[in-house]
Parts: sequence; structure tokens; C-alpha cells
Amino acid sequence: MKQKVYIETTIISYLAARMSTNTIMAGRQVLTQDWWEQYSNLFDMVVSELVFQEAKEGDPVAAQKRIDYISEIDSLTISDDAVHLAESLVKAGAIPEHYGEDALHIAVCAVNGIDFLLTWNCKHLANAFLRHKIMETVEDEGYQCPVICTPAELMEE
Repeated sequence: MKQKVYIETTIISYLAARMSTNTIMAGRQVLTQDWWEQYSNLFDMVVSELVFQEAKEGDPVAAQKRIDYISEIDSLTISDDAVHLAESLVKAGAIPEHYGEDALHIAVCAVNGIDFLLTWNCKHLANAFLRHKIMETVEDEGYQCPVICTPAELMEE
């Protein structure tokens, strides 16, 4: 049985965007494309209603590209349990108050037993300083925390 990976919105944004002239962003785009092409088939990929909502925002042409990437991926619903866990993450200070959507990505994964949360959001999700508090809060609520990582971390090399 394959492990499950939740594709957070930043991954789709990097896949669908025009190649950046910013060296760091261009490098992330290449890593994301490499992961998508070479490693995504090793996992059962999922998204959530929230990913679809976020992917639809902004320029309509870019939004359609993002939606095209995820249209065939299974989508998880946002349950009351996930909302409660997200609120707990914010209340505990694991995720800043103004970034409740980031907490909801984690919560949807935890409630659904997802193994990995794949993201380029290193400010509030794949952040070494927040990792312990996120894990502690999720586990205190009775769930197992997904491994929150970037595509570079989820390559078998």
C-alpha cells in the first residue's frame, strides 16, 4: 500500500507558474517539477476542498492551470474534527492566528491519517522552529502528525 501525500497549494502554484527569474524560486520550481514527474507516482496523492479554494484565487488563466493539475486527485472534505484541530493549533500558538488556513491543511491531514504534507510554505508549515509545537498539539488531540516537508525532502536519493 502506498503512503499518502497531501499536496498543499504552494506545490501546485510552483508547478503552474511561469519559470521565475528569481534564483531561489526557479530552483524550487525545478525541484517541484522533478518531484511531480519522478516521485509522485510512488504515493497516493490527495488535496482538500481548501486547496481547490486557494487554487481558484487570483488570475483566471493561472488559476485554471492550477486546477488542471489537481482535477484528477482525490479531495478530502473539511470535517468538524479538522476545524476543531485547526483551532487547537492556532490556540496553542503552533500556527499564527492570522494563518488559520495553514492550520487547517495540517488538521485535514492529521484527521485523515495522511503520511506527508508536501509544501513550500516554510514560514508556517515546513518550519523547524514550529515543527515540535505542531506535532505536540496534533498528538495531544489524539492524532498522528503528518511529516511536513518540501519536495526536496521527499525524494528518494
